[in-house]
Amino acid sequence: MLFQKKKQALEKREYDRINEKPVLKCSICNGEQVAGFKDIRTGKFHEVMFIRNEKDLKDFKETYGVSEVAKEY
Repeated sequence: MLFQKKKQALEKREYDRINEKPVLKCSICNGEQVAGFKDIRTGKFHEVMFIRNEKDLKDFKETYGVSEVAKEY
């Protein structure tokens, strides 16, 4: 009980749905995954969070209201 993790409510956040798309950048070498948003016009990637497991991916989707995330290698 002393070191129990407190559950944090996920804060809903917004992103530019017109000019950005959600992307999961995946490394072929070591399997690292980073979730973020890619600007459709410039191709610039904005990193949001490191994905370690399915729970992290679920949290990312819930936080930004995303149902599908495209993977890029």
